[in-house]
Amino acid sequence: MVRIINEPTAAALAYGFGKKIDRTVAVYDLGGGTFDISIMEISSEGVFKVVSTAGDTLLGGEDFDQRLLQWLVEGFKTQHDIDLRSDRMALQRLKDASEKAKCELSYLEETEVNLPFIISSRRNEALHLQAVISRQKLEELTEDLIERTLEITQGAIEEAGMSKDEIEDIILVGGMTRMVKVQRRVAEFFGREPCQGVNPDEVVALGAAIQGYTLFEQEADMVLLDVTPHTLGIMVAGGYFEELIPQNTTVPTFRSKIFTTIRDHQTAVKLMVLQGESERAAENEPLGEFILTGLRSAPAGQVEVEVTFEINADGIVSVHAKDLETGKSQSITVTASSSLAPDELDRMILEASQDAPVKRDDEAVRGLRQEAMSLIREMESLVKKAKGRANHTWNEDTLRRARAALERVQDALRVGDADRLGDELATLKRACTMIEASLEPSA
Repeated sequence: MVRIINEPTAAALAYGFGKKIDRTVAVYDLGGGTFDISIMEISSEGVFKVVSTAGDTLLGGEDFDQRLLQWLVEGFKTQHDIDLRSDRMALQRLKDASEKAKCELSYLEETEVNLPFIISSRRNEALHLQAVISRQKLEELTEDLIERTLEITQGAIEEAGMSKDEIEDIILVGGMTRMVKVQRRVAEFFGREPCQGVNPDEVVALGAAIQGYTLFEQEADMVLLDVTPHTLGIMVAGGYFEELIPQNTTVPTFRSKIFTTIRDHQTAVKLMVLQGESERAAENEPLGEFILTGLRSAPAGQVEVEVTFEINADGIVSVHAKDLETGKSQSITVTASSSLAPDELDRMILEASQDAPVKRDDEAVRGLRQEAMSLIREMESLVKKAKGRANHTWNEDTLRRARAALERVQDALRVGDADRLGDELATLKRACTMIEASLEPSA
């Protein structure tokens, strides 16, 4: 392996290599399982620069197949009162037939789905599935999926600081771009027809071959500047996501931040590496985790840990954590993203949050942090006591205000704003007082 490049970038290389042109292009890549959009600038000097990139890893041709499959299943159920999804063999035949029909409708106005002996009736009679679907019907079933790709495209253009009028060429990549409705909506969105001289099935392979050739031959007349497609960072105390490398940062790159321990005499920190755009760690995608052990025993906030993210030209992410006083370090290389069930991810987030680091405080915040952590523990204890009482005078509005105050304090801790933290702590104290008062026996 010489270098890894993403598919839209490879497509742009195939389009612009050797042409000596100055163009701003959008690469719209709708494949079988994912959607990607890249905004790129190509210069006559051979510089290919990715300005912004976005996408959806859960949106692709399989979703179009699923819409058609669902339509067939519902039609059969209406006719025979049998759900074909309950039979694995029938379901597989339906998946294959749906994909075939979708492809045929790229060049036909209508096609027939004919599956004899698809299942047996309750009387052991052989039943057949036969349906005619038009291109118009498929477009109706999948219209929202196409519009979703254009919403993401609009976001990528805005992230690049451009308007649609500044996009001079549109390159279509992936088998789904052969769908007539996709081509029509992309043309309407940009106000111009996509390039017709690019084969959507071959352009990625051709671009990868060009990149490999230029690297092997050490050609100096082509430079590729790629970006990271997602924001990268770690989880910090409170279940928050702390950004280290923003989305669309040119690679290779590295960034460092200093964090501290959250508990007294904490001798280890757990680093959960995430990618995504949400402030909540649980709403982002986990890439890996590791533990830095052997920290010196000290009060919370006094042990400083430097966390460094490094991304090479291939997009491979390495994360390093180092105790600044002892020099003890640990690292991880992210080779692939994980696919976890929601309950498994929740468990990982909960476990990691107990030993997660926090951002390094200035002197003003350091003292307030100790008071805040004490109040948070007190609030959690009071709420448990109140919920355990059969007869208590407090109400749901009291609990709602207390929870809101607690969240604001946690957010202020994450940001490290001393003035805001002082104000929110005062509110949290009042909330604690209200719950304590509600727990006192009435006269």
